[in-house]
Amino acid sequence: MRSVQINLLMWLLLGSLGLNAQLAPDSELYKTVLAHDLKYFKAYNECDLKTQANMYHEDLEFYHDMGGLSTNKDELIKSIESNICGKVTRELVKEDLEIHEIPGYGAVEIGFHKFHNKQEPDALSKPSRFITIWKKEQNKWFMSRIISLHNN
Repeated sequence: MRSVQINLLMWLLLGSLGLNAQLAPDSELYKTVLAHDLKYFKAYNECDLKTQANMYHEDLEFYHDMGGLSTNKDELIKSIESNICGKVTRELVKEDLEIHEIPGYGAVEIGFHKFHNKQEPDALSKPSRFITIWKKEQNKWFMSRIISLHNN
């Protein structure tokens, strides 16, 4: 049931944004958002908690179909440190990535990613959908809303 609620939230959110057409991969905004995604997940994969925390907006909302809603940056970082660091890495599925501009706010990134479990080196998750709302404030980009849906 929770997955249905998250899917509904995702589509309501996207519909209410009035998104522009998907950006071309050679556009500056596409490259900018992709670079921030790769920076964040490099920090995620390497357990660089400071970089991760600095990329979260103070008004963060992280929706996870298995873990629920997180709105506290410090608690989220502690959870990543306990459950992710040294155990899991993430790989972006670049060919399925969509980035849309949100005029006056930033951008939305929609795509799939896979996770590698370091305790089971041959195990690779099925691609999981994610949506990240990136907010641009004073020429800095922050992750403000994240929806993570796991297909395993």
